Amino acid sequence: MSLDTDAASRDGRRRRSVADRTMGPIARYLTDDHARLDDLLTRGAADPAAYAEFRAGLLRHIGMEEKLLLPAAQRARGGEPLPLAPRLRLDHGALVALLVPPATPAIRAAIRGVLERHNALEEGPDGIYHACEQLAGHDGAALLTSLQAFPEVPVHPHVDSDLVLGATRRALARAGYAFEDFEA
Repeated sequence: MSLDTDAASRDGRRRRSVADRTMGPIARYLTDDHARLDDLLTRGAADPAAYAEFRAGLLRHIGMEEKLLLPAAQRARGGEPLPLAPRLRLDHGALVALLVPPATPAIRAAIRGVLERHNALEEGPDGIYHACEQLAGHDGAALLTSLQAFPEVPVHPHVDSDLVLGATRRALARAGYAFEDFEA
């Protein structure tokens, strides 16, 4: 196991441990999915099948948040979106753009960098997941069931072109990131 793999495994175990102690079932489910995706991204550096599973899983995870979690929170707030919803959506756009080109080390580093910042907004007692769980109240069980049943998202082949890289850089910039910030 590489140092990166060791660190990712420790981080995933830490996340699960914290989630198990302090969060309800929705936050636990989504935080555990983060840990699973982190592991797949780490393994994907040497295993194309793991990276393919990561891509599909991340698209599904983003879909769960965009189609179910954030709209449920907005409904519970009388139509008012969560204050961090626009930030999360910009990150989602950047992440989806990063999944289009082939998985070079620079692309994987950028994905990891965005996810580290993004996941910190979602996890923990002050995160979006906890807030959404509190807002869901009695509807939380139904929301969890919907999250668990969310379908796989179609994944298209990578596109390797300068136009795609330019669009990816622009998506990162809209979200407040610079591709160069993540290059090794």
